Amino acid sequence: MCELDDFDEFARRGAELTRRQFGAMAFAASVVATLPRLAHAAETRGADIDIKTPAGTADAFFVHPVNGKHPGVLIWPDIFGLRPAFKQMATRLAESGYAVLVINPFYRTQRAPTAPAHADFNDPVTRAALLSLMSSLNPDTATVDATACVAFLDSQAAVDTKKKLGTTGYCMGGPFVMRTAALFPQRVGAGATFHGGGLVTDKPDSPHLLIPTMKAQYLIAIAENDDQKQPEAKSVLRDSFAKAHLASEIEVYAGTMHGWCPPDSQVYNHDQAEKAWSRMLALFGSALT
Repeated sequence: MCELDDFDEFARRGAELTRRQFGAMAFAASVVATLPRLAHAAETRGADIDIKTPAGTADAFFVHPVNGKHPGVLIWPDIFGLRPAFKQMATRLAESGYAVLVINPFYRTQRAPTAPAHADFNDPVTRAALLSLMSSLNPDTATVDATACVAFLDSQAAVDTKKKLGTTGYCMGGPFVMRTAALFPQRVGAGATFHGGGLVTDKPDSPHLLIPTMKAQYLIAIAENDDQKQPEAKSVLRDSFAKAHLASEIEVYAGTMHGWCPPDSQVYNHDQAEKAWSRMLALFGSALT
């Protein structure tokens, strides 16, 4: 997972990302950018659902094309959790022909929403609550949740179990992607992380150390200011995927700041988010077969 001290250091960045800007990155449903709609978007059906896990009942959102069977995709959200922006993103992906599940990773503590509208990360109470939620997660909770989510997807009539699964993660969700791919190497064919935090650490359970056990192809989209903080991470990832003989596309997206992909982010970068989205679709199109 993202380390708490790493997250605090990111939140303190000065010139590139002030504390005021980071606080404004929190979700605000009233100002979510409108994502472009496909010219031939599939008609979709989505619903809030509950998934039973050994740890309790996880609330989630599941959306899929109305007709046919499709590759399943599991989305792990950022620290602000399951919210309208991620439902919008899931629906857009479903319009491209995927059966998409977004989980509330904090269900053990609180059902979504897990952050208030217009959340201010600079507010001590809000900050403490969000960091407490994040600190409640670890590799063991990731295993439990990934197992339950994959089982749920594979039980759905809209999911084509003859095709590989995909999984994506944002910020703290990045490590979840890698742990899911390692846990289900025969099932997960593609993983994509966007401004993922904590993918490469010096800890014995660092997500990048799981790469040799994976069989998935990867897209890793790195924020420019994250790369400036940890420039060696991309090289470690490239070397690790190469040694595992896994195809990977690892790129630093110029001019982006941590959190640039969700459309409700204060640092949302439309052009670069669209580029990352198109690369994800290209990956899924080739790997989820």
